Amino acid sequence: MIEIIDSHVHFWNPQHLSYPWLAEVNKLNRTYMPADLPREGSSWSMAGLVFVQADCIPEHGIEEASWVASLAQEDARIKGIVAFAPLENGDAARAELEQLKANPLVKGIRRLIQSESRGFSLQPSFVEGVKSLADYDFTFDICIYHTQLPDVIQLIKQCPQIEFVLDHLGKPGIKDGTMDPWREHIVTLASFSNVRCKISGMVTEADHANWTVDHLRPYVDHLLEAFGAERLMFGSDWPVVNLAGDYHRWLSALNTLLHELSESEKKALYADNAIRFYGIDRDVL
Repeated sequence: MIEIIDSHVHFWNPQHLSYPWLAEVNKLNRTYMPADLPREGSSWSMAGLVFVQADCIPEHGIEEASWVASLAQEDARIKGIVAFAPLENGDAARAELEQLKANPLVKGIRRLIQSESRGFSLQPSFVEGVKSLADYDFTFDICIYHTQLPDVIQLIKQCPQIEFVLDHLGKPGIKDGTMDPWREHIVTLASFSNVRCKISGMVTEADHANWTVDHLRPYVDHLLEAFGAERLMFGSDWPVVNLAGDYHRWLSALNTLLHELSESEKKALYADNAIRFYGIDRDVL
């Protein structure tokens, strides 16, 4: 049995908080709660998970983190929260960061970059906001499209004291089989010791109806070569993964792709790396 710490899970209740983007994705436009999330399969069980902010309106960011903390009282799998903060506000974002720090489950911050124009993450105010995370011992989740990787590389160079993780491999063009220049950018990212990468969100970047393990293989192989198993972590991106399959199918595909790893490497990738990166207390597992 594989024991999993899922590093990338979302919950939402559109009746409680506002998520405008859901109006454009009919299949996801309903409530998803911890009770809906699979707990185990024939070869795995979930020991814990990290909730990642689900792009509610900015005004609800603090409330979203508080809401998920309340869910953790009902479902002990919730071991950490990656919350929203308006880092583009620079030093002014500290007010929100102070509030989030008071929530012991908040381990890191994600300010979505994928929907912003090129140059957004290199604004002096945004760079200042990211740098300030060090004062709160927060990590930063990078969520972008692969075309934004050059900007993110420059951001990381300016923030050597921050621990970063790249969500969803940087969303490469899996549907079209595009590898370059994503491949070169991943090598550059891996050269920074303060950067990790989540193997997540792959199937939603592939052909939703027709993807196979072979479509994913070159991307996973490249990540393993660039980062090594010790700097990668499993994420389901549930429930978004349901757009192109489901939790079990994604995990089965990844197990196939990782079959040559040693047991210790699999343990690191599926659980230990997320525990270390997000500072999860092993005593509560």
